Amino acid sequence: MWIEKLVGGVVRIVTPIGPRYIRLTLSQRAYFLWIFRHFDKLPQKVLSERQQRFVDQLCVEHRFITLPSTMDEAPVIGTLERLPVVQLEEVPSKRPVASVTDAAAPLADLQQRP
Repeated sequence: MWIEKLVGGVVRIVTPIGPRYIRLTLSQRAYFLWIFRHFDKLPQKVLSERQQRFVDQLCVEHRFITLPSTMDEAPVIGTLERLPVVQLEEVPSKRPVASVTDAAAPLADLQQRP
């Protein structure tokens, strides 16, 4: 199976607008086989800076191809997720949280009374 990927494999890149497929040269396919040697799907964040720049360069070159009918002809080497990071807003609490010592102070007063 890895021979088929080396000979004519493509890389699937999942973007916010849908999956894209990149046609690669032989040396690039070998490089991606090494990157995806243990995983079928990886987020771009786990790649090294060099690998991320390499993927960015491939995306800039617009080497995307469409594979709906030829999916059986071109095996997918791996899937790379290039989704934007969604940051959640921190919601401020409505009441300040009292510390444990502030809450225990009235109890200490009750215990000291005879």
